[in-house]
Amino acid sequence: MNNRALEGIRVLDLTQVMAGPFCTMLLADLGADVVKIEPPAGDQTRHSWGRSGGGSDGPAFFALNRNKRSIVLDLRSEEGKADFLKLVADADVVVENYRPGVTERLGVDYETLRAINPGIIYASISGFGQDGPYAQRPGYDLIAQGMTGLMSITGMPDGPPVKAGVPVADLGSGLFCVYGILAAYVHKQRTGEGQRLETSLYDAALSFTVWEATEYWASGQVPQATGSSHRMSAPYQAFRTRDGWITIGANNQRLWGFLCAALERPDLEDDARFASNPDRMRNKAELAELIESVLANDDTEAWVAKLLDGGVPAGPIRSYGEVLDDPHTRARKLTQSIPHPVEGEVKTLGFAVKFSETPAVTRRHPPLLGEHQNEVLGERAPQQASGGVV
Repeated sequence: MNNRALEGIRVLDLTQVMAGPFCTMLLADLGADVVKIEPPAGDQTRHSWGRSGGGSDGPAFFALNRNKRSIVLDLRSEEGKADFLKLVADADVVVENYRPGVTERLGVDYETLRAINPGIIYASISGFGQDGPYAQRPGYDLIAQGMTGLMSITGMPDGPPVKAGVPVADLGSGLFCVYGILAAYVHKQRTGEGQRLETSLYDAALSFTVWEATEYWASGQVPQATGSSHRMSAPYQAFRTRDGWITIGANNQRLWGFLCAALERPDLEDDARFASNPDRMRNKAELAELIESVLANDDTEAWVAKLLDGGVPAGPIRSYGEVLDDPHTRARKLTQSIPHPVEGEVKTLGFAVKFSETPAVTRRHPPLLGEHQNEVLGERAPQQASGGVV
Protein backbone atom coordinates (compact mmCIF):
# COMPACT_ATOMS: atom_id res chain seq x y z
CA MET A 1 0.00 0.00 0.00
CA ASN A 2 2.98 2.31 0.56
CA ASN A 3 4.65 1.45 -2.75
CA ARG A 4 3.19 4.08 -5.06
CA ALA A 5 4.44 4.77 -8.57
CA LEU A 6 4.30 8.57 -8.35
CA GLU A 7 5.30 8.92 -4.69
CA GLY A 8 7.24 12.15 -4.12
CA ILE A 9 5.78 14.04 -7.08
CA ARG A 10 3.87 17.18 -6.14
CA VAL A 11 1.15 18.47 -8.46
CA LEU A 12 -0.50 21.86 -8.08
CA ASP A 13 -4.00 21.52 -9.50
CA LEU A 14 -5.62 24.73 -10.76
CA THR A 15 -8.37 22.91 -12.64
CA GLN A 16 -12.13 22.67 -12.24
CA VAL A 17 -15.09 20.66 -13.51
CA MET A 18 -14.03 17.52 -15.48
CA ALA A 19 -11.08 17.35 -17.90
CA GLY A 20 -8.44 18.79 -15.56
CA PRO A 21 -9.72 17.19 -12.33
CA PHE A 22 -9.90 13.79 -14.09
CA CYS A 23 -6.26 14.19 -15.16
CA THR A 24 -5.05 15.14 -11.69
CA MET A 25 -7.15 12.44 -9.98
CA LEU A 26 -5.44 9.79 -12.09
CA LEU A 27 -2.05 11.17 -11.01
CA ALA A 28 -3.21 11.21 -7.38
CA ASP A 29 -4.44 7.62 -7.62
CA LEU A 30 -0.88 6.58 -8.50
CA GLY A 31 0.57 8.33 -5.47
CA ALA A 32 1.26 11.92 -6.55
CA ASP A 33 0.63 14.58 -3.90
CA VAL A 34 -2.05 16.60 -5.67
CA VAL A 35 -2.87 19.93 -4.04
CA LYS A 36 -6.17 21.21 -5.37
CA ILE A 37 -6.04 25.01 -5.34
CA GLU A 38 -9.58 26.34 -5.39
CA PRO A 39 -11.08 29.82 -5.61
CA PRO A 40 -13.07 30.98 -2.57
CA ALA A 41 -16.31 29.61 -4.08
CA GLY A 42 -14.69 26.22 -4.69
CA ASP A 43 -14.66 23.99 -7.75
CA GLN A 44 -17.92 24.44 -9.67
CA THR A 45 -18.75 20.74 -9.33
CA ARG A 46 -19.00 21.10 -5.55
CA HIS A 47 -22.40 22.62 -6.27
CA SER A 48 -23.42 20.38 -9.22
CA TRP A 49 -26.47 18.11 -9.14
CA GLY A 50 -27.52 19.64 -5.83
CA ARG A 51 -26.05 18.78 -2.48
CA SER A 52 -25.48 15.19 -1.50
CA GLY A 53 -27.33 13.39 1.27
CA GLY A 54 -25.04 14.69 3.99
CA GLY A 55 -25.23 18.26 2.76
CA SER A 56 -21.54 18.66 1.90
CA ASP A 57 -20.56 18.64 -1.78
CA GLY A 58 -22.15 17.49 -5.01
CA PRO A 59 -21.72 13.93 -6.31
CA ALA A 60 -19.92 15.22 -9.40
CA PHE A 61 -17.16 16.58 -7.18
CA PHE A 62 -16.79 13.25 -5.38
CA ALA A 63 -16.37 11.46 -8.73
CA LEU A 64 -13.31 13.46 -9.78
CA ASN A 65 -11.40 14.52 -6.69
CA ARG A 66 -10.43 11.58 -4.48
CA ASN A 67 -6.84 11.40 -3.20
CA LYS A 68 -6.35 15.19 -3.32
CA ARG A 69 -5.78 17.87 -0.72
CA SER A 70 -7.66 21.16 -0.95
CA ILE A 71 -6.62 24.70 -0.18
CA VAL A 72 -8.32 27.99 -1.04
CA LEU A 73 -6.33 30.76 -2.73
CA ASP A 74 -7.70 33.82 -4.48
CA LEU A 75 -5.17 34.19 -7.30
CA ARG A 76 -6.61 37.63 -8.09
CA SER A 77 -5.26 38.89 -4.79
CA GLU A 78 -1.61 39.61 -4.11
CA GLU A 79 -1.66 37.45 -1.00
CA GLY A 80 -3.20 34.49 -2.79
CA LYS A 81 -0.80 34.73 -5.69
CA ALA A 82 2.19 35.06 -3.35
CA ASP A 83 1.16 31.89 -1.49
CA PHE A 84 0.78 30.06 -4.78
CA LEU A 85 4.20 31.11 -6.04
CA LYS A 86 5.78 29.84 -2.81
CA LEU A 87 4.23 26.44 -3.50
CA VAL A 88 5.56 26.48 -7.05
CA ALA A 89 9.15 26.55 -5.81
CA ASP A 90 8.78 22.97 -4.49
CA ALA A 91 6.35 21.60 -7.08
CA ASP A 92 6.98 19.26 -9.98
CA VAL A 93 3.82 19.83 -12.01
CA VAL A 94 1.18 22.52 -12.45
CA VAL A 95 -2.05 21.67 -14.28
CA GLU A 96 -4.49 24.39 -15.37
CA ASN A 97 -7.56 24.55 -17.58
CA TYR A 98 -8.22 28.27 -17.93
CA ARG A 99 -9.04 29.80 -21.29
CA PRO A 100 -5.82 30.86 -23.10
CA GLY A 101 -4.51 34.17 -21.78
CA VAL A 102 -6.07 33.96 -18.32
CA THR A 103 -2.97 32.63 -16.57
CA GLU A 104 -0.93 35.52 -18.01
CA ARG A 105 -3.43 38.01 -16.62
CA LEU A 106 -3.30 36.30 -13.24
CA GLY A 107 0.49 36.18 -13.25
CA VAL A 108 0.66 32.37 -12.95
CA ASP A 109 1.66 31.56 -16.54
CA TYR A 110 4.48 29.20 -17.54
CA GLU A 111 7.13 31.87 -18.06
CA THR A 112 6.46 33.34 -14.62
CA LEU A 113 6.59 29.95 -12.91
CA ARG A 114 9.66 28.79 -14.84
CA ALA A 115 11.57 31.78 -13.51
CA ILE A 116 10.86 30.49 -10.00
CA ASN A 117 11.30 26.78 -10.74
CA PRO A 118 13.11 25.97 -14.03
CA GLY A 119 12.18 22.29 -13.70
CA ILE A 120 8.44 22.88 -13.50
CA ILE A 121 6.21 20.88 -15.84
CA TYR A 122 3.31 23.10 -16.81
CA ALA A 123 0.30 21.35 -18.35
CA SER A 124 -2.64 23.15 -19.90
CA ILE A 125 -6.01 21.76 -21.00
CA SER A 126 -8.30 24.05 -22.97
CA GLY A 127 -11.23 23.81 -25.30
CA PHE A 128 -9.37 24.33 -28.57
CA GLY A 129 -5.68 24.71 -27.70
CA GLN A 130 -3.41 27.64 -27.00
CA ASP A 131 -3.33 28.80 -30.63
CA GLY A 132 -5.36 28.54 -33.82
CA PRO A 133 -8.49 30.36 -35.01
CA TYR A 134 -10.71 28.82 -32.31
CA ALA A 135 -8.37 29.22 -29.33
CA GLN A 136 -10.54 31.78 -27.55
CA ARG A 137 -13.79 29.90 -27.91
CA PRO A 138 -15.32 28.43 -24.74
CA GLY A 139 -14.49 24.77 -24.31
CA TYR A 140 -17.33 22.33 -23.75
CA ASP A 141 -17.44 18.62 -24.48
CA LEU A 142 -20.62 18.98 -26.54
CA ILE A 143 -19.09 21.72 -28.71
CA ALA A 144 -15.88 19.74 -29.25
CA GLN A 145 -17.82 16.62 -30.22
CA GLY A 146 -19.79 18.59 -32.77
CA MET A 147 -16.84 20.47 -34.28
CA THR A 148 -14.59 17.41 -34.61
CA GLY A 149 -17.13 15.34 -36.52
CA LEU A 150 -17.97 12.92 -33.72
CA MET A 151 -21.63 13.91 -33.67
CA SER A 152 -21.90 13.54 -37.45
CA ILE A 153 -21.04 9.83 -37.25
CA THR A 154 -22.93 9.02 -34.03
CA GLY A 155 -26.55 7.92 -34.10
CA MET A 156 -28.66 6.22 -36.74
CA PRO A 157 -28.25 6.75 -40.49
CA ASP A 158 -30.32 9.72 -41.69
CA GLY A 159 -31.02 10.66 -38.06
CA PRO A 160 -30.10 13.89 -36.26
CA PRO A 161 -26.55 14.36 -34.91
CA VAL A 162 -26.03 12.63 -31.57
CA LYS A 163 -23.29 13.15 -29.03
CA ALA A 164 -21.47 10.20 -27.51
CA GLY A 165 -23.12 9.04 -24.30
CA VAL A 166 -20.04 9.81 -22.22
CA PRO A 167 -18.02 13.07 -22.40
CA VAL A 168 -15.23 11.65 -24.55
CA ALA A 169 -13.62 15.03 -25.30
CA ASP A 170 -13.40 15.96 -21.62
CA LEU A 171 -12.16 12.59 -20.43
CA GLY A 172 -9.94 12.06 -23.46
CA SER A 173 -8.14 15.37 -23.01
CA GLY A 174 -7.56 14.45 -19.36
CA LEU A 175 -6.06 11.12 -20.36
CA PHE A 176 -3.86 12.68 -23.04
CA CYS A 177 -2.66 15.22 -20.49
CA VAL A 178 -1.71 12.44 -18.05
CA TYR A 179 0.51 10.69 -20.57
CA GLY A 180 2.02 14.03 -21.58
CA ILE A 181 2.87 14.86 -17.96
CA LEU A 182 4.43 11.45 -17.36
CA ALA A 183 6.50 11.71 -20.55
CA ALA A 184 7.66 15.20 -19.54
CA TYR A 185 8.57 13.91 -16.09
CA VAL A 186 10.72 11.13 -17.56
CA HIS A 187 12.45 13.75 -19.72
CA LYS A 188 13.01 15.87 -16.62
CA GLN A 189 14.64 12.95 -14.82
CA ARG A 190 17.04 12.51 -17.74
CA THR A 191 17.88 16.14 -18.36
CA GLY A 192 16.67 18.24 -15.43
CA GLU A 193 14.57 20.27 -17.85
CA GLY A 194 10.96 21.16 -17.25
CA GLN A 195 8.68 22.13 -20.10
CA ARG A 196 5.22 23.25 -21.07
CA LEU A 197 2.72 20.88 -22.63
CA GLU A 198 -0.84 21.44 -23.70
CA THR A 199 -3.78 19.59 -25.14
CA SER A 200 -7.43 20.37 -25.73
CA LEU A 201 -10.88 18.90 -25.96
CA TYR A 202 -10.74 19.47 -29.72
CA ASP A 203 -7.38 17.69 -30.08
CA ALA A 204 -8.54 14.73 -28.00
CA ALA A 205 -11.89 14.25 -29.73
CA LEU A 206 -10.36 14.45 -33.21
CA SER A 207 -7.57 12.04 -32.21
CA PHE A 208 -10.18 9.38 -31.43
CA THR A 209 -11.57 9.41 -34.99
CA VAL A 210 -9.02 6.88 -36.25
CA TRP A 211 -11.34 4.88 -38.49
CA GLU A 212 -13.28 7.89 -39.73
CA ALA A 213 -10.22 9.90 -40.78
CA THR A 214 -8.77 6.79 -42.43
CA GLU A 215 -12.00 6.12 -44.31
CA TYR A 216 -12.10 9.68 -45.63
CA TRP A 217 -8.46 9.70 -46.73
CA ALA A 218 -8.68 6.24 -48.29
CA SER A 219 -11.98 6.63 -50.13
CA GLY A 220 -12.65 10.33 -50.42
CA GLN A 221 -16.11 9.66 -49.01
CA VAL A 222 -17.34 11.60 -45.99
CA PRO A 223 -18.08 9.12 -43.15
CA GLN A 224 -21.72 8.88 -42.13
CA ALA A 225 -23.52 7.69 -39.01
CA THR A 226 -23.85 3.91 -38.90
CA GLY A 227 -25.84 3.37 -35.71
CA SER A 228 -24.18 0.62 -33.70
CA SER A 229 -22.70 -1.11 -36.75
CA HIS A 230 -19.05 -1.05 -37.76
CA ARG A 231 -18.03 0.95 -40.79
CA MET A 232 -15.67 -1.76 -42.08
CA SER A 233 -17.09 -5.13 -40.99
CA ALA A 234 -20.44 -6.94 -40.79
CA PRO A 235 -22.18 -8.28 -38.85
CA TYR A 236 -20.77 -6.21 -35.98
CA GLN A 237 -23.54 -4.32 -34.19
CA ALA A 238 -26.47 -4.43 -31.79
CA PHE A 239 -29.45 -6.65 -32.57
CA ARG A 240 -32.88 -6.95 -30.97
CA THR A 241 -33.81 -10.22 -29.25
CA ARG A 242 -37.16 -11.37 -27.85
CA ASP A 243 -36.69 -9.42 -24.60
CA GLY A 244 -33.92 -6.92 -25.20
CA TRP A 245 -30.73 -6.26 -27.12
CA ILE A 246 -27.50 -8.09 -27.81
CA THR A 247 -24.21 -7.20 -29.48
CA ILE A 248 -22.59 -9.61 -31.93
CA GLY A 249 -19.08 -9.26 -33.35
CA ALA A 250 -18.73 -11.69 -36.25
CA ASN A 251 -16.22 -9.50 -38.05
CA ASN A 252 -14.24 -12.07 -40.03
CA GLN A 253 -15.03 -15.03 -42.27
CA ARG A 254 -14.36 -17.66 -39.59
CA LEU A 255 -16.66 -15.97 -37.08
CA TRP A 256 -19.31 -15.51 -39.75
CA GLY A 257 -19.37 -19.27 -40.20
CA PHE A 258 -19.65 -19.78 -36.44
CA LEU A 259 -22.56 -17.32 -36.32
CA CYS A 260 -24.46 -19.08 -39.09
CA ALA A 261 -24.08 -22.36 -37.21
CA ALA A 262 -25.13 -20.86 -33.86
CA LEU A 263 -28.21 -19.31 -35.47
CA GLU A 264 -28.97 -22.68 -37.11
CA ARG A 265 -28.95 -20.95 -40.47
CA PRO A 266 -26.07 -22.66 -42.36
CA ASP A 267 -27.76 -21.61 -45.59
CA LEU A 268 -26.69 -18.00 -44.98
CA GLU A 269 -23.06 -19.01 -45.38
CA ASP A 270 -23.78 -20.03 -48.98
CA ASP A 271 -25.96 -17.02 -49.73
CA ALA A 272 -24.23 -14.88 -52.38
CA ARG A 273 -25.45 -11.71 -50.66
CA PHE A 274 -23.35 -12.54 -47.61
CA ALA A 275 -20.50 -14.60 -49.04
CA SER A 276 -17.71 -12.18 -48.12
CA ASN A 277 -17.33 -9.16 -45.85
CA PRO A 278 -17.71 -6.70 -48.77
CA ASP A 279 -20.93 -8.54 -49.72
CA ARG A 280 -22.20 -8.37 -46.16
CA MET A 281 -21.37 -4.66 -45.93
CA ARG A 282 -23.29 -3.97 -49.14
CA ASN A 283 -26.30 -5.84 -47.78
CA LYS A 284 -25.91 -4.90 -44.12
CA ALA A 285 -29.49 -3.78 -43.52
CA GLU A 286 -30.95 -6.93 -45.08
CA LEU A 287 -28.53 -9.09 -43.09
CA ALA A 288 -29.53 -7.39 -39.83
CA GLU A 289 -33.21 -8.07 -40.54
CA LEU A 290 -32.49 -11.75 -41.13
CA ILE A 291 -30.42 -12.09 -37.96
CA GLU A 292 -33.07 -10.32 -35.86
CA SER A 293 -35.78 -12.57 -37.25
CA VAL A 294 -33.90 -15.52 -35.73
CA LEU A 295 -32.99 -13.75 -32.48
CA ALA A 296 -36.67 -12.92 -31.91
CA ASN A 297 -37.23 -16.56 -30.99
CA ASP A 298 -35.39 -16.39 -27.64
CA ASP A 299 -34.24 -14.08 -24.85
CA THR A 300 -30.99 -12.15 -24.64
CA GLU A 301 -29.27 -14.24 -21.97
CA ALA A 302 -30.07 -17.48 -23.79
CA TRP A 303 -28.65 -16.13 -27.03
CA VAL A 304 -25.50 -14.83 -25.32
CA ALA A 305 -24.85 -18.26 -23.86
CA LYS A 306 -25.52 -20.04 -27.17
CA LEU A 307 -23.37 -17.67 -29.20
CA LEU A 308 -20.44 -17.78 -26.79
CA ASP A 309 -20.64 -21.59 -26.74
CA GLY A 310 -20.49 -21.46 -30.52
CA GLY A 311 -17.35 -19.30 -30.53
CA VAL A 312 -19.14 -16.08 -31.51
CA PRO A 313 -18.21 -12.88 -29.59
CA ALA A 314 -21.44 -11.59 -28.05
CA GLY A 315 -22.77 -9.76 -25.02
CA PRO A 316 -25.96 -8.22 -23.63
CA ILE A 317 -26.67 -4.50 -23.68
CA ARG A 318 -27.17 -3.54 -20.04
CA SER A 319 -28.25 -0.53 -18.04
CA TYR A 320 -25.93 1.06 -15.50
CA GLY A 321 -28.10 -0.35 -12.74
CA GLU A 322 -27.16 -3.79 -14.02
CA VAL A 323 -23.53 -2.98 -14.85
CA LEU A 324 -22.62 -1.49 -11.48
CA ASP A 325 -23.97 -4.57 -9.71
CA ASP A 326 -22.47 -7.06 -12.15
CA PRO A 327 -20.29 -9.78 -10.57
CA HIS A 328 -17.54 -9.10 -13.12
CA THR A 329 -17.57 -5.41 -12.19
CA ARG A 330 -17.12 -6.41 -8.56
CA ALA A 331 -14.43 -8.96 -9.38
CA ARG A 332 -12.46 -6.30 -11.26
CA LYS A 333 -12.89 -3.90 -8.31
CA LEU A 334 -14.33 -1.26 -10.61
CA THR A 335 -16.48 0.29 -7.91
CA GLN A 336 -15.49 1.35 -4.41
CA SER A 337 -16.77 3.16 -1.35
CA ILE A 338 -14.70 5.90 0.25
CA PRO A 339 -15.15 6.98 3.89
CA HIS A 340 -16.09 10.66 4.07
CA PRO A 341 -16.16 12.91 7.16
CA VAL A 342 -19.61 14.29 6.30
CA GLU A 343 -21.28 11.71 4.08
CA GLY A 344 -20.17 8.60 5.93
CA GLU A 345 -19.17 7.06 2.62
CA VAL A 346 -19.34 7.96 -1.04
CA LYS A 347 -19.36 5.61 -4.00
CA THR A 348 -16.97 6.11 -6.87
CA LEU A 349 -15.50 4.14 -9.73
CA GLY A 350 -12.41 2.00 -9.21
CA PHE A 351 -9.09 1.91 -11.09
CA ALA A 352 -8.92 0.90 -14.74
CA VAL A 353 -5.24 -0.12 -14.63
CA LYS A 354 -3.95 -2.81 -12.29
CA PHE A 355 -0.29 -2.85 -11.23
CA SER A 356 1.52 -5.80 -9.67
CA GLU A 357 3.98 -3.69 -7.66
CA THR A 358 2.64 -0.14 -7.47
CA PRO A 359 -1.16 -0.40 -7.33
CA ALA A 360 -3.44 2.59 -7.41
CA VAL A 361 -5.06 3.07 -4.01
CA THR A 362 -7.55 5.39 -2.37
CA ARG A 363 -5.70 7.24 0.38
CA ARG A 364 -7.90 10.31 0.83
CA HIS A 365 -11.57 11.13 0.59
CA PRO A 366 -12.63 13.90 -1.83
CA PRO A 367 -11.53 16.91 0.22
CA LEU A 368 -13.73 19.45 1.89
CA LEU A 369 -13.17 22.97 0.60
CA GLY A 370 -9.92 24.28 2.11
CA GLU A 371 -9.60 21.20 4.34
CA HIS A 372 -5.78 21.16 4.10
CA GLN A 373 -5.11 24.91 4.11
CA ASN A 374 -2.81 25.07 7.15
CA GLU A 375 -1.27 21.68 6.44
CA VAL A 376 -0.17 22.56 2.89
CA LEU A 377 0.86 26.18 3.46
CA GLY A 378 2.87 25.18 6.52
CA GLU A 379 4.95 22.48 4.86
CA ARG A 380 7.46 22.02 2.12
CA ALA A 381 7.04 19.28 -0.44
CA PRO A 382 9.14 16.13 0.11
CA GLN A 383 12.43 16.33 -1.76
CA GLN A 384 12.72 14.14 -4.82
CA ALA A 385 15.22 11.33 -4.91
CA SER A 386 18.12 12.01 -7.20
CA GLY A 387 18.57 9.93 -10.33
CA GLY A 388 15.73 8.02 -11.98
CA VAL A 389 11.99 8.35 -11.71
CA VAL A 390 10.76 8.35 -8.10
